[in-house]
Amino acid sequence: MTLPADEAFHGVAHLVLGGLAVRLDLTYENLQDLELALDALLERSSEDGDVTVLVRVGDGAVHTVVGPFSSLRAELEAGDGDALDLRRILAAVCDRVEVEDRDGSQWVELTKTVQTGRRDGG
Repeated sequence: MTLPADEAFHGVAHLVLGGLAVRLDLTYENLQDLELALDALLERSSEDGDVTVLVRVGDGAVHTVVGPFSSLRAELEAGDGDALDLRRILAAVCDRVEVEDRDGSQWVELTKTVQTGRRDGG
């Protein structure tokens, strides 16, 4: 989904993520981790543009791609030890964080391993 980067629209991303979590029967803790990671990235998006959030579920994980960002790689790679920075937040709630360059912008892919409560046929 693509939405205005303005903070007033962050709730829309939460609603979509929450709906997905319900359908997958994710634990509340997994949902909180995903929302915290998403919020940490959305806070760094340009207020005057759009932000795209792509969510894919497969192989026992939720993969979330967020972007575009003008510059996040330095912040993610140069974490300051014990400081509560973006790198540390994402590392605490996600299993993998990758930054990819696309068309002159940076996109962040988050991977969170989850176990769903869904059963076959349900």
